[in-house]
Amino acid sequence: MSYILLIASVLIGSLLVFILNPNNKVVRLLLAFSGAYLLSVTILHLLPDVYSETTDYKKIGIFILVGIIIQSVLESFSKGAEHGHIHILSDGKEFPTLLFVSLCLHAFSEGLPIHNADDNLLWAIIVHKIPIAVVLTTFLIQTKYSKKITFIFLIVFAFMSPLGVFIGDKISFFTTYATEITALIIGVFLHISTIILFESTENHKFNLQKFIAILLGVLLTIFTL
Repeated sequence: MSYILLIASVLIGSLLVFILNPNNKVVRLLLAFSGAYLLSVTILHLLPDVYSETTDYKKIGIFILVGIIIQSVLESFSKGAEHGHIHILSDGKEFPTLLFVSLCLHAFSEGLPIHNADDNLLWAIIVHKIPIAVVLTTFLIQTKYSKKITFIFLIVFAFMSPLGVFIGDKISFFTTYATEITALIIGVFLHISTIILFESTENHKFNLQKFIAILLGVLLTIFTL
């Protein structure tokens, strides 16, 4: 079921673009909701779970910091696609290889700890992927890549997290170091979710709609997970 849900999250995000073509304001609200949800799941569920698995708290903290650093490096190549803002100019003639590879690595790494964690992690990734797929699909359409390239890009991206789930479940290295890998992903999530929340605010002004979206993301985590 996790494979289907992860693939469906990307397909849903892409279909939203083709069917509804949401404007920037709607996309920003979706990003704010997903960022709040991701941050809440990380703080309320993933952090307590990973620290309960060991008494070596310093080691877990180091892995979380390493996750933040790794995501910072990936982001320099993906130009911010993981948190919903692709800061790249393209005329559609040259394929964005670095963006593609870094996004795929990011998606793959997210799937690695899913089999060794509860459903909270799975749903956090699903909620995160939908608005990211919206932004990615919009970018591919606006840069006028061919339909074939757009389709291949999205399909490969959709299958990367399920591939991570499969590898994480079948290869003993990833099951042996499940706690450390989850700590790395916590660092990735902390980096992404905080940037989403900061970047979705324009001119640092209070935005009631954004505030409500964030509040809904937090409350959903508290009362349903």
